[in-house]
Amino acid sequence: MSSSLRSRMRDRSPGLGAGLAGGALAAGLGLGACAALVMLLWVSSPYPDSGPGGALHVAAALWLLAHGVELVRADTLSGAAQPVGLTPLLLLALPVWLVYRAARDATDASDEPDGPPPVPARTAWTGVVLGYLGVGAAAALYASGGEPCPEWPWVTVCLPLLSGGAAAVGVWVGCGRPHRPLSPRLSPRWVRGPLSGADARRRLGTAARAAGAATAVLTGGGALLLGTSLVWHGDTARLAFTELTEGWTGRFTVLLLAITLIPNAAVWSASYALGPGFALGSGHMVHPLASDPAPLLPPFPLLAAVPDAGPGSPLNWAVVLVPVAAGVTAGWFVGSAAVTPARPWLHWSAGRTLGVLALAALTCTVALTLLAELSGGPLGGSALSRFGPLGRLTGPAAGLWVLLLGTPVTLTARAWRLHTLRRTGVLPPRRSRPARKRRGSPAWLTGARESRTAEPNPRVPEPTSEPEEELYDFLRTDTEEAADALAVPRTSGESSRPRTPGTADAVAHQPPAEPEAPAPKVPSRDPEAPGALAPARTPEADPDPAGSDSSV
Repeated sequence: MSSSLRSRMRDRSPGLGAGLAGGALAAGLGLGACAALVMLLWVSSPYPDSGPGGALHVAAALWLLAHGVELVRADTLSGAAQPVGLTPLLLLALPVWLVYRAARDATDASDEPDGPPPVPARTAWTGVVLGYLGVGAAAALYASGGEPCPEWPWVTVCLPLLSGGAAAVGVWVGCGRPHRPLSPRLSPRWVRGPLSGADARRRLGTAARAAGAATAVLTGGGALLLGTSLVWHGDTARLAFTELTEGWTGRFTVLLLAITLIPNAAVWSASYALGPGFALGSGHMVHPLASDPAPLLPPFPLLAAVPDAGPGSPLNWAVVLVPVAAGVTAGWFVGSAAVTPARPWLHWSAGRTLGVLALAALTCTVALTLLAELSGGPLGGSALSRFGPLGRLTGPAAGLWVLLLGTPVTLTARAWRLHTLRRTGVLPPRRSRPARKRRGSPAWLTGARESRTAEPNPRVPEPTSEPEEELYDFLRTDTEEAADALAVPRTSGESSRPRTPGTADAVAHQPPAEPEAPAPKVPSRDPEAPGALAPARTPEADPDPAGSDSSV
């Protein structure tokens, strides 16, 4: 009985228990990291404004802010509640990574042969999400009694959305990235084409990789612009860093806040390079053509990178190189994938290739719209109600840049790869199409075109270096048969003598003369008649040519 019970327990699936524990552990690790950081700053502060309870309330609110939850500050100078919705993207990466790891580990099967079976994907996802939301709801309840407090509508939307999405990706990766046969409804007709689902998946994967590369180039270029502008305005950034607070604890806090906001500033710079720019206060936009920051901005180090107020200069317009590089990168990815050296005969047509590029541009539009909305938000009311780029403008601008600049690069890369494969003999050369006969064109013109297309120019053989006399080595006159063959027809009064090779060649190549009379007169065969030609003798008729000469 005991062995049977052990076998049943060994074969029994872990169920929701492992998923619940993994989700709760992921939420606890994120909350603990924020609490440790806040408590470290509170302990090192020379003038703390509250006790440990207040510091823990701030840690819980900061953890919720990392999920995109909007906070509200009630203790302000004006007495009115002010919202805080600017989410640091670096803090957002922490809970996403923790939930992803928890879901991936919940679906891992044991390597031992007698280990338990793997957890089903649906069970693992449900357990991780429920465990994470349980800890998140407790943290929201605790943070609502402090300052700042979270907005519950944002809690009910952001926490399930983030935990569910990250857990779904983790479960999919933990199960080995399975994929079902691609349904025709999942990809548009102008991308899928008449080919199989495997090729359609390859096109979707190419579009996703091209969009990811373009997004990475845009954000990386934005980070480069941010660093260049900070170096250019180095004195302003240094003064803002020293004047904002006193003491090493306060400056360390400002430094940490600036580091967590660097990804946000990179997205802002990418939106600036794309053209729409970003807002620094309600109604104050900053873009390459003009800069209009709000007049009452705090002396924050990252805000020193904002261009000076006024119209843009050619130096500001040079930021257009960032979207140009993104479009070229996306076009190169799609053009290179259109012709694969492993299966060159399955290369995509030009229309299908442009369809994949359009799908990549659409994916890049969605990605930049999401990043722009996440990187911005309010920092207060009235003039501080909007900070950051506008997603409805930044995303379409990114997709338009990728589509316009990626089209010539895609077609050029595809044509170059096809030309290389045809030149190396991997693909057959393209057949020349005959010229179509147009209406109204003269017959002699169309005929000449067709003849030039159908009949290639003949190759002229190269001249040989052999001497002229060696060309006639095959004419041997030392035999009787050759002498008779080269004998010139004789008249009655003419001695028979063999023809020389030059004479024979001249006679053989002489063109036949056209008859002047319609019916030429046949000459007489009588050897006595004057002007009659003597018939050529064969070796059988006269085996001795010398004897015939002596008889005459």
